[in-house]
Amino acid sequence: MSASRDRVEETGLPALGAEAQRRLGRTLRSLYERTVDRQPIPLDQVDLLLRLRHRERELLRHR
Repeated sequence: MSASRDRVEETGLPALGAEAQRRLGRTLRSLYERTVDRQPIPLDQVDLLLRLRHRERELLRHR
């Protein structure tokens, strides 16, 4: 038995078949792409990404 199936049995939840998992994954991905994925990145997160990239370049220059 697989570890994931063992965890499912421990919780008493029914296991999902492979086709159900694929359908669920497609549905969730579609919902994500239509909602969250289209949202702009908040400015504070853009600033953090830029600072991290700057720091990364500094470290590469000093190698």
